[in-house]
Amino acid sequence: MVRSEGERLTRVIVCSPKKEYTCITNLKEHNITELANGKMALLQHDELKTKIKDFGCQIIDLPELEKHPNSVFTRDASVVTPDGYIKLRPGIDSRLGEEEWMADALDSMGVPCVGEIKAPGTVEGGDIVMAGQVAFIGKTIRTNNEGIKQFSEILEKMDYEVRVITLPDYILHLDKAMITVNSKQLLYCSDLISKEELSGFDLIEIVTSDINTANVICLGDNEVIVNKSNSEVIQKLEARDFTVHSLNLSEYVKGTGGPNCLIMPVERKG
Repeated sequence: MVRSEGERLTRVIVCSPKKEYTCITNLKEHNITELANGKMALLQHDELKTKIKDFGCQIIDLPELEKHPNSVFTRDASVVTPDGYIKLRPGIDSRLGEEEWMADALDSMGVPCVGEIKAPGTVEGGDIVMAGQVAFIGKTIRTNNEGIKQFSEILEKMDYEVRVITLPDYILHLDKAMITVNSKQLLYCSDLISKEELSGFDLIEIVTSDINTANVICLGDNEVIVNKSNSEVIQKLEARDFTVHSLNLSEYVKGTGGPNCLIMPVERKG
């Protein structure tokens, strides 16, 4: 189970892009800016899985959901908490169904369901950042007020403090603006989030741009995976003695995704 995303990643769900991600007729419908190169996308995903496996993390690789190219971005369909998973509800019509697909996978693994976001609420996993006793949730074009209300009610029963971060419409998910990089530190974009909203944490500050975002994977033990184009983040984390694994994930940028979008943590251990 997962209490904090700063803890060591030990079990994760991914989805290799075998067909659906690179066979899209209507890019706009799926919020994909450019069709990915199939061979390159698979190669990049394999390199990501290798890094995660080398860290000692178990990988569950689900087959893509038919007619759902965004199913490669497993982060968004569910969130696993210390007590079990919360079934989310996508904020874009073309992704509806992914929450059931992920729920079936988690059910088969024996992970209990502790709650569900119901219409008209929407919440996507990229808008959730778990940081110890604090759960940050982004109010974005994909996560609405009703979804935030339902999600908060579930987490408050687990003694989380829920903090809502409101983001401009051009920021798809909260994990582009902030992320947990270890048990005490948050990486965040100071042009999008104020220090006051993140009180109680040690902060590593960056400024968002087309190439620099907070979207990284925290493996644990001060190790992270970063898109190699994210130069400011790489520089700042290395200066703080993080082990940074720099990967080329260009084919997922075309789908408006980053490293963190490609994993759904099932278990982290402190």
